Amino acid sequence: MPPALPATRPLIPCLHAIARKEVHGSSHAMRRGFNVVASLQLEASVQTSSTAANPDLDPALVATPSAEKKLISQGMSPIGSRRRRQVLQLSPGVPFEQLPYQCFQEARKILQADREEKLQQIEAQRARLARLLGKQTSNDVEERKKQNRLSSMRRRLEKLKIFADINDPLIKKRFEDGQGESHPDPPRKYLADREWRSYRRPVMMQRLTQMSVVPDVFSDLDPTAEVRLAFKRHNVQPGAFVESRVSEVPAKLNVQVFDKGERLVTVAVVDPDVPDVEQNGFRAQCHFLAVNIPISPSSTSVPLSRLSPDTQQLLSWLPPHAQKGSPYHRLSVFVLQQPHEVVLEPSQRDTLTRETFNIRGFRQRHRLKPIGAFLFRTQWDEGMAGVMERAGIPGADVELKRKRVYPLKRPQLPLKKFKNRLGLAGLPSKRLKFGRLRKM
Repeated sequence: MPPALPATRPLIPCLHAIARKEVHGSSHAMRRGFNVVASLQLEASVQTSSTAANPDLDPALVATPSAEKKLISQGMSPIGSRRRRQVLQLSPGVPFEQLPYQCFQEARKILQADREEKLQQIEAQRARLARLLGKQTSNDVEERKKQNRLSSMRRRLEKLKIFADINDPLIKKRFEDGQGESHPDPPRKYLADREWRSYRRPVMMQRLTQMSVVPDVFSDLDPTAEVRLAFKRHNVQPGAFVESRVSEVPAKLNVQVFDKGERLVTVAVVDPDVPDVEQNGFRAQCHFLAVNIPISPSSTSVPLSRLSPDTQQLLSWLPPHAQKGSPYHRLSVFVLQQPHEVVLEPSQRDTLTRETFNIRGFRQRHRLKPIGAFLFRTQWDEGMAGVMERAGIPGADVELKRKRVYPLKRPQLPLKKFKNRLGLAGLPSKRLKFGRLRKM
């Protein structure tokens, strides 16, 4: 007798078709998937919820490429992965953490056991930390050793908090739904930091290095916070050109830090490409400078127009501008963290000028640490003259032209003098080629 063919592979498409038909239509009979763990009481408690009129275009339920394209064409983006959306589509009304799939529930048991182990390590680490805090020191050397060990143990404690919940399906689901960046939980901040470092941070560093902001403005830069910039409702991509009438108003920053605690930062906007005709080169100009700006993981918005002109703003917003004929200007935005619990006094406002501002000296003088940067560009356009006139900036009627530099050619002797110098006065000219005798 020939062996029987397995019937599992043809059965799966049929079950998917039946489940899809029940989701799109109104089914009165309750469905039950392949499950040996979930009880019948859970199945009886699940009620068929009334979904949208067209579930194919639900951002949380679309599971086919064609439906995703339709959703994107309407201005919406799918939520989470396609596999997750397909599972939620086949199990309507069931909470995410109670999905009736045996493999999923068994994996949750393993994750729960690992979490219990991490919680025990957290308690043990807290006990060791408390004992070390109560230990007395007799000299400065022991005190420094104690503080170094305390900082190391605190870092270890934060890592254990992250590892305890990093694999929780609910945490990952909320992060995929866009609820992770500004949430104070350590696991979600860790996931947001990892996502930023995987793509958006390398793109920003590529723009800064390719356009020579590093090392023209700062010799080195290691961003630890994400900086986004917008003018009203116009979100700016890193390194993009911004129209002069759009950048005439003060920008709005979004500074996302990924470690806990509130801190004070300084925001500086510098243009290193201002033409200097007298020196035949370029100089830097400060377009905005503000200090004592509080930010935290949950407080990220920094509207430059709403900062206090008395206690925060040292130099008000100057619209980015470029004269006709000059190359494009690189507007560099830097976020510098101030030392711990140090507030900069705005009394030095009278000594600061836009033309003589040196951001490197300002950083060294106040011991600031760059934690974030952004870059956009501007150039002469049809609205630049009006922007410069309204801001009182001279030079809108001046056109810069490059001075032609002629190449230095090697001086050449006439052919007759060249022959006399080599003693070849009677040789025909066609026998010479580039000052050398041609072969006979």
